[in-house]
Amino acid sequence: MGAALTLADVDSPLRVPFTLLLLVGAPALSIGAALGRTSPLARAVVALAGALALDLLVAQGMLALHLWSVRGGTLTVAALSGAVLLLTALARARRARTGRAG
Repeated sequence: MGAALTLADVDSPLRVPFTLLLLVGAPALSIGAALGRTSPLARAVVALAGALALDLLVAQGMLALHLWSVRGGTLTVAALSGAVLLLTALARARRARTGRAG
């Protein structure tokens, strides 16, 4: 919802909260999924810290390259989060196919 409101440039009071939820939630969920069988508290702390680090690195990189835009930042964070989630799913499928636990 946050990405849709941001990309469509909808003038809504819900746009900012949903976009912030996307910018923190998507990377946190993908990093949390990649952590596997760690304790829930450790997974939550590392996922939140990783999400904030990813957001800051994306913003810093885009500013350094003079490419900053709200739409571009949102798309970049969403794409990186999707890539992490996809790589996690592929690694789990590969481990399941070979019979290794993980």
